[in-house]
Amino acid sequence: MTDELEWVRRLRRDAGMPEGFLERERSKLMAHVTGTVQSPPPGTPQIVPQLPYENVPAAVDFLERAFGFREREEARIEHAGGVHTEMVLGAGVIMLGGPGGHGTFPPKGGGNPSLHLTVYVDDVEAHFVRARDAGATIVSEPEDRFWGDRCYEAIDLEGHRWRFHQHTGRRFAFDGE
Repeated sequence: MTDELEWVRRLRRDAGMPEGFLERERSKLMAHVTGTVQSPPPGTPQIVPQLPYENVPAAVDFLERAFGFREREEARIEHAGGVHTEMVLGAGVIMLGGPGGHGTFPPKGGGNPSLHLTVYVDDVEAHFVRARDAGATIVSEPEDRFWGDRCYEAIDLEGHRWRFHQHTGRRFAFDGE
């Protein structure tokens, strides 16, 4: 359903731009004019994990389809060594880069997985179905955890382990596991 002002909204100067783009660009311009720099840059959390992938474009496609991430296209850098980009989900950001950068390698290629990524979503059951249907390797199906979250685990196309949570606000019995 549209309203009488729908045509005006489509004319907005930011209608075709990625979410937050104008605010980030405004902040960059103001920093240049005033000589101040904000660290981290606007729209970037203080801690940002970077994951290595053999095939960054394929990883971007998979993470969008399976887990609902969105690429920050303005952050994509293509160079002789490959591709570096950023992806967002809500207020969270991850970086993706090629193998070997900063001494990291994807688990699939013989790297050692040293972490799992925890991501909060609004509907863990629907997210689980989306990930499974997109080909994620399911490690555990959604289950209630004693601290009050319902979560499941999945592994992406290059072996990174992801844990998706939905906070329920309820506490459950601790079973020792």
